[in-house]
Parts: sequence; C-alpha cells; structure tokens
Amino acid sequence: MDKLRRTQLNRWRKEIGHLLLSEVTSVKIFDVIMKWKREPNERGIPRKEAILNRHLSTLSLVLTAAQHDWGWISQNPARDVRRQREPRGRIRYLSTDERERLLKSCRESYCPFIYPVVVLALSCGMRKSEIMGLRWKDVDLDNGIILLYKTKNNEPRRVVIRKHALEELRKHAKVRRLDTDLLFPGERSPSGIKPFDIRKSWEDARRRAGIENFVFHDLRHSCASYLAMNGASALDIAEVLGHKSLDMVKRYAHLSESHVASVVEKMNEMIFGK
Repeated sequence: MDKLRRTQLNRWRKEIGHLLLSEVTSVKIFDVIMKWKREPNERGIPRKEAILNRHLSTLSLVLTAAQHDWGWISQNPARDVRRQREPRGRIRYLSTDERERLLKSCRESYCPFIYPVVVLALSCGMRKSEIMGLRWKDVDLDNGIILLYKTKNNEPRRVVIRKHALEELRKHAKVRRLDTDLLFPGERSPSGIKPFDIRKSWEDARRRAGIENFVFHDLRHSCASYLAMNGASALDIAEVLGHKSLDMVKRYAHLSESHVASVVEKMNEMIFGK
C-alpha cells in the first residue's frame, strides 16, 4: 500500500475505527465526509472535493475487500455515498511566446538540469516526481523509451521520447555522474543520494521568463494541450499522460475541436476560396 492511501486510512480509523463493521453505514461515512468538508486541513486550507472523493474511494476499496474477499459484510456502504461534485480541472498551457521565453530562460540557468527536465515535461507530459526519480537503467536511448514503474496510479507505463527530448537525454548521458544511477541526482548525504530538488531552479527560470500564474504541473497540461491542438484523440492523450480513463482528458476536447475547425476552414478556403 502506498503512503497516500495509508494516510487516508489512518484518517478514517480516527473517525470510525471504534465502530463495528456492521455499524459502518453510508450515513456515518457521509457525515465524516461533510465534517471534513466543513473543517480545514492540517495546514488550515479547505479540503477540495477531489481530496474528499479520493478518501471515499480508498475506504470503498477496503470495504469491497471486506465484502467480496473476506465475507465480513454483505454490502459495501461506501458505494451508496454520493461523490462530491468536482470543479472542472484547471487548464493553463504555455503560449508559443511563453514557451520560447521559458526554454530560453532554462537554457541560461545556472542549473544544468532544469532545461532537460522542462523539455521532458513538455514533450512527454511526465509528472515532476516521475522525471526526478528517473534512473538510467529505465531509459532506453537506442529505442527512445522510458519505463516508469512508480506512477501516481501505481501502473507501470512506457513513455516515448523523440526528437529534441531524446537528443537532450543523449547529451545528458555523456556527463552523467558515476556514483549514482539517478538521471538528476542531488548532493550526497548520510542517507544516500536523493533526486535533485528542482523547485528553486524552476521558480528562478519561470520568473526570469516573466511567466505568471504557472506551476510546474502546468507543463503536463501544456503537453496535453499541444497534443490536442495537433489532432491527437482523447485516447492518444490518455495513453501519453498515463490516465486510466478518458474523464481526465475531456478538458482538452475543446482544443482539439478548435484545431479541427481550423483545418476544415483552411480546406474549404482552398477549394472554394475565401
């Protein structure tokens, strides 16, 4: 079990751990969800609907096992609890001018890692944790493939790298450190070598580029947006980003539609004139 789910289950244990399984009803589960929704989290920030839904899903997994695997209950009460309505996901992607300014700023950075890291995020849609945790044994430079074993949904996936991103990785391989297998290692410490902390270098590069209202994760949104604008289907985008369902990529549908409309318009102009 991953750390996040363990934390979520510990929170459920504090709320309903004193109950017998037969006493865990959909009403009691819903009451806990509403309590969490009213109260801020440990950092004083209101809990988002998505966070509450993830907690509910984690509890549901355990209760499903109690029902089907162990026969302790006849039905899963969490299934009857209404999920919170989540707001549409934020979409912020780099314009052509912003992208050029950011890449220029990254090239000129004092940090040798920031440019290849940003190029990977933009071209492959990988998460920051996935990029910074990369090891050379999982990178196939001959075939342009990266194998990711630690992903957000715990499902391994293959990432295709091509063109400029692949060239950057090949250049980076020539200056790799020999005391670690990490692509982007930090300083050595008593506990070993950990991935480099890219936060300061990223913020410096972003500020120098004059880009506002943009976080590192938006590079992933940018990749998906560029795919949509270049005619990629929702299935294609989900495959690149590693989403298990198409729900997460529906937010990019309007970009694909705009691209298709533009192509159709140009085709009609060619045939019939402006």
